[in-house]
Amino acid sequence: MTSAGKSVSGKSVRCAIYTRVSTDAGLDQEFNSLDAQYDASEAYIRSQTHASWTLIKTRYDDGGFSGGSTDRPALQKLLDDVRTRKINVIVVYKVDRLTRSLADFAKLVELFDAHNVSFVSVTQQFNTTTSMGRLTLNVLLSFAQFEREVTAERIRDKIAASKRKGLWVGGMVPLGYSLNEGKLSIHADEAKTVRLIFERYLELGSVNRLVADLKSKGLTSKVRRLSTGAVRGGVPFTQGPLFYMLRNRFYIGEVTFKGEVLPGPQPPLLERSLFDAVQAKLAEQWSHRTRARQKSKALLSGLLFDDAGNRMIATHATKNRVRYRYYISRPLQRGHTDEPVGSISRVPADQIEALVTNTVRDRLTKSGEQRSASPEQHTVAAHVAKVEVRTKHLAVTMKRIETTPDHDRELAQHDNARTMSDQGEVILIPWTKPPMRKFRDVIQSASASIRRTRPIRAERRIGLIRAIARGRQWLEEIVWGRSTIEQIAVRHKCSARQINLTLSMAFLAPPLVKAAIEGRLPRGIGIAELRDAPPEWSKQYLNIGLPPL
Repeated sequence: MTSAGKSVSGKSVRCAIYTRVSTDAGLDQEFNSLDAQYDASEAYIRSQTHASWTLIKTRYDDGGFSGGSTDRPALQKLLDDVRTRKINVIVVYKVDRLTRSLADFAKLVELFDAHNVSFVSVTQQFNTTTSMGRLTLNVLLSFAQFEREVTAERIRDKIAASKRKGLWVGGMVPLGYSLNEGKLSIHADEAKTVRLIFERYLELGSVNRLVADLKSKGLTSKVRRLSTGAVRGGVPFTQGPLFYMLRNRFYIGEVTFKGEVLPGPQPPLLERSLFDAVQAKLAEQWSHRTRARQKSKALLSGLLFDDAGNRMIATHATKNRVRYRYYISRPLQRGHTDEPVGSISRVPADQIEALVTNTVRDRLTKSGEQRSASPEQHTVAAHVAKVEVRTKHLAVTMKRIETTPDHDRELAQHDNARTMSDQGEVILIPWTKPPMRKFRDVIQSASASIRRTRPIRAERRIGLIRAIARGRQWLEEIVWGRSTIEQIAVRHKCSARQINLTLSMAFLAPPLVKAAIEGRLPRGIGIAELRDAPPEWSKQYLNIGLPPL
């Protein structure tokens, strides 16, 4: 036993029993595995009455939870009571009831030591305060983790063997089939829908048209009823699920496992000739799409640079089904924020390409050269060596051509913005980056670099706002006596500590809340950084490294 397990000055030693089983099988019995663990641990505590051990009334039972994770309701409640110093000794039947992970065990022991709590296993005698005791525990947990990993490997091997034998191993039943007593059979009505989808795709030759066609016919995806009673599916088909369905070999009686095609347990729903025709059509479409992409290559690809010398890469974004093309400096495109970028690191593609193309054609006209009738991309590639994006203009470096001195003077008289470089003529095109329609003044931390800090991600901002709203709602319930922390924890199936952390979000400084709503908080600040913040508003800013707002 540890020192925490001994009676000091006649004080009682408060003992808590933790029990766990991995599955919920048999938990409805009058006397189950949790009860057996509890009785054995209780008997051990009674045997230590000479050391003033007393059992607390609270039970910590986790039924149907794996030992590979600490995300268990009863365990979290136990750890909360450890932090509030309500417990002196934790008693378990076996070490692996507490955890099967070495990493989690190390964290738990560190927490126990910090609060002077000892840890006892009824069937395995050791002392967690000595190096030998810790070694014994680590060895036991190593075997527990090894057993867990071996069990997982056995399960994976069993699934693989079952698939190779053509057995159904579970999962979501595809549209067109139903599962009865563990066996798959064809669902007559759904099978008609599947055949119609394959046939209509061959007729229409486009998944986009197929989506519209199915929507006009009122056809929807498979309706699934979960064990919880919730209903999923029954919605119009979209492109992604249709592509998956059209490629799914399940409909011809086959299954794929790690790239291997195997005979499946299900009867075929489609004729192989129909399925093969659809695959050929899909392959033809993909080939055509690839060629189209190659033809639409950006005009300035490989030619555009920022004023820091970084190549600018063509990319695009889609919003409301509208595609916006632009060029971005390579360090930003690769996420290398520590590398220097130019004064302008992102430019609209259409505007830049039009300026450069028109300038090249004007230059060819003024020089007396025959205007090329080739496409714009060939015109730019044939005459432009480099385009550099600067703050007030574009510097277009032309490829060097053989000219006479008189010809050079004539060109200079036509355009004073032309200079000469080692490569060739440099033309300066007046240009400024168009202002952004929406600009959020992101709050800069004291340690921020000169480069503007990026704003918080949209999904994190939404989660943060929801947490603040939830904290304020729960605080109102508690203040008006409608609920307690414990009642809220039971309602939301989480620990009291999680409720307290969320409640702390209700006490954030109003300027911080406003900045979160407006999306002006810098990236890297979210729920984890703001919860459990100091009550003083000035210290909240200091805690996250931001200046007072």
